[in-house]
Amino acid sequence: MFTNNVLAFLGGLGGWEVLLILVVVLVLFGAKRIPELARGLGQGIREFKNATNDIKNEIEGSVREEPAPKRPVYKEESTSERPTVK
Repeated sequence: MFTNNVLAFLGGLGGWEVLLILVVVLVLFGAKRIPELARGLGQGIREFKNATNDIKNEIEGSVREEPAPKRPVYKEESTSERPTVK
């Protein structure tokens, strides 16, 4: 059951098909080259994640820095302050 959830992104591929793909990758790239490829892929994903976090922080920072536009305050005049006309 756990294997089915992990390999769900592969669609309808079964265990034998996945094993065959892994063997072909091993033959093409060799045992020494696969860890280097995985390390490079991990660094690329990490850099992408850091860049997206930087952009997110920059956007959030600019939103916080901009003050909300102030609305004018209108004071209501009381009747005692109005000049009387005689």
